[in-house]
Amino acid sequence: MAEDPSKHIKEFWAELPRADEDFLGSIRDWKNIQIAVEEETIWLKGFTDEQSVSSEIHQLPDFILYELRDGLLFRREALVPSKKKRTALLWTSIDKALRLSFPASNQNYFGVSGNVHIQLKESNEEQPVIALLSTISEIKESIAALPKFKLEKIKWIIIGDKALFLGTPLLSLPGKTYWSKDGHLLPAGLDFEFKNVSKLLQQKYNSESEGWLLWDEKGNCLSVKSADFRPLSVSSFRLTEKSKEWN
Repeated sequence: MAEDPSKHIKEFWAELPRADEDFLGSIRDWKNIQIAVEEETIWLKGFTDEQSVSSEIHQLPDFILYELRDGLLFRREALVPSKKKRTALLWTSIDKALRLSFPASNQNYFGVSGNVHIQLKESNEEQPVIALLSTISEIKESIAALPKFKLEKIKWIIIGDKALFLGTPLLSLPGKTYWSKDGHLLPAGLDFEFKNVSKLLQQKYNSESEGWLLWDEKGNCLSVKSADFRPLSVSSFRLTEKSKEWN
């Protein structure tokens, strides 16, 4: 008789402290995962082989992965079990059970305490840039020298002592460039540490899709509304610059 292949299917469980629940946002879209709570511990099960070795798993703090064998929980490649299988737990799908929460963000510019604490990391993929953030004092002479056709497809907004230009092709001016992802403007070469957090943040802070969330390298963000952008022209730039001087 042929051996039952299901006997070789690995079943993975995991645990982490309940205090670290927010970190599970990185795997919230893994709808095959089941989650249960036991006092101050969160239990998870249902991981595939691929998920069990993924970067999302390795980045979770105090996360312990087990393989279930004969009712006992073994750490990966361990010969001696660490714990018995937990019973009488109430299991539910992680995407339904996990309610993500983020600290309240303020609407001030970069570097103010109280912003959302999100990590950005270097991206392996090159993305086309669509926005440029420049210091006004450094570009005012260059703007006046640009031909009209280079300004026609660009919109802009003032942010403190800086100007944010949106549109392509980008202007040949000094500054920081940004690419677009799910309504976010991210610094060129960087991406969110956890892949699915961009949509979650968009739902939380820009659910009406009224504009963009502009991020800096330290993970601070600023909400900018599409309605506040204006067409770029030499005259509009000069008038705005003058009005700032009068104020």
